[in-house]
Amino acid sequence: MIPNKLKSGDEVRVIAPSRSMKILGEDCIKIATERLEALGLKVTFGKYVMESDPDYMCTTVEHRVEELNEAFRDKNVKAILTVIGGFNSNQLLDLIDYELIKQNPKMLIGYSDIAALQNAILAKTGVVCYYGPHF
Repeated sequence: MIPNKLKSGDEVRVIAPSRSMKILGEDCIKIATERLEALGLKVTFGKYVMESDPDYMCTTVEHRVEELNEAFRDKNVKAILTVIGGFNSNQLLDLIDYELIKQNPKMLIGYSDIAALQNAILAKTGVVCYYGPHF
């Protein structure tokens, strides 16, 4: 399944399935948001993107999978963009609601550690994900 193309006015949700957005400076967050908005996209953020544990630079597994599942559940969200990669998105694989994703196909865009999520989603749902730039 190939998700629909984005068009002006579409909502893009930024989530942190690997590392927290705290790793980015405020200037980077502002620039990335402005550039996406300049393309006509509405940018929203998962509710846990700024949470961070000092050892792992991310929020809990439960919060990260909740953000991912919620982004697929939200009918207003047309694409999902990851904050950044890391090393721990594989912790989410057994908790992802693959049936939800299959029923609500949309772009999941990211690379590096995010490839674990993208490959699992493709294998379990047939939904094509995009290996591309992070937020």
